[in-house]
Amino acid sequence: MQTETSYPEHGTGDRFLEIQRAWELLGKIQSRGVYDTKLRALRHDAIGVEDVTFEDLTVEDAGDVVEFLYQCRCSDYYSIDSLELGEMGFVLSRDRSTISLQSRNALPASVVLPCGSCSLKVRLFFNAANTTLQRDHHL
Repeated sequence: MQTETSYPEHGTGDRFLEIQRAWELLGKIQSRGVYDTKLRALRHDAIGVEDVTFEDLTVEDAGDVVEFLYQCRCSDYYSIDSLELGEMGFVLSRDRSTISLQSRNALPASVVLPCGSCSLKVRLFFNAANTTLQRDHHL
C-alpha cells in the first residue's frame, strides 16, 4: 500500500533547484576547485574591511533599478543595485514610503563591495529575513 505524504508547495521547488545547483557545482572535482578558489579569494579580500548593514546605506531610486550606496573615505561610493541583489536571491519590494529587501532563505548573508575609486572595501551584512529602509533615506 502506498501512502501519500503532503509537502508544502510554497518554495519547495525553488529550494530543490538551489540544492540541485549546489550538488552539480560541488559534486564535480573541477568545478568544486574553482568554487573553493573563489571562496578563499573572497575571504582573503574581506580581511580588514569595514562592516556595514543594509540600514547604513542611502537609496538612489532610478525607476527600474534601485541603487544602494555607502560613502567611502575617499568621497566616492560603494554601491550595489537591485539587479545584483536579485541575482543573490533577494527580493526587493517598494511602496511610496519604504523599500523592503527580503531573503528567499532565512540565513543572514554578506557581500564584499569595492569602492568605485580606491582600493578600500566594505562587507555589507543583510538581515536574515526582512530589512526595510524609508524612501527618504536619500543622498
